[in-house]
Amino acid sequence: MNKALSWLCKIFLAPIIKIIFIKKINGEENVPSGNFILVANHQSHLDEIATALVCLPRKFRFIGRVDEIDGVAKIFLDLFYSLFGVIPLDRKSKESKKKVIKEAIGSLKKNNILILYPEGTRTRTGKMGEGKVGTAKFLLATGTPILPIGIKGTAELLPPGGKLKIKKTISINIGKPIFFKQEFNKAKTLDSNSEEYKKLLEEMTKKIMNEIFHLRQEA
Repeated sequence: MNKALSWLCKIFLAPIIKIIFIKKINGEENVPSGNFILVANHQSHLDEIATALVCLPRKFRFIGRVDEIDGVAKIFLDLFYSLFGVIPLDRKSKESKKKVIKEAIGSLKKNNILILYPEGTRTRTGKMGEGKVGTAKFLLATGTPILPIGIKGTAELLPPGGKLKIKKTISINIGKPIFFKQEFNKAKTLDSNSEEYKKLLEEMTKKIMNEIFHLRQEA
């Protein structure tokens, strides 16, 4: 989302959303002044609204899937993604994945915020899934810090396959930025195809997911 649209959302939409849906937001003082990679648990499409609130009125981008969507729905989705600067991902295409990585890294280097859900999909059980290593890869490629967030209450309002309920139940808990400076410096000495590099990504991902889990529990 570009800055002009982000400001419009901050002024006109954010107050309405807070009145209708948001119970509390903790840790707003932890949001860095520079750009960051925002990571959160994922249980509902309302998570996109919750995480966007944290970023307003800054420039930020999501990664959104386009596979399994066609016809008229895809036309509207393409327009929506174009308007809000969402990076389209076809999870069945290796070329699409490569393009997404390149565009996301480019966005971070241009000082945009990148919003990610490391689980890769919405939970259907209420329990957090395992995190994918993409977040760690983006940090090691750009040095951009990670801002972990725990969200509670969105699944009760809009579960996967369910209908939207209007209720003030969403809690957002913002953690402190994670810089992974030692890991970032270590990665510079490693071959990105080596087992040691892969292990480093996995260890970083576990730390990220543990932080999100605790923030969600405390939200």
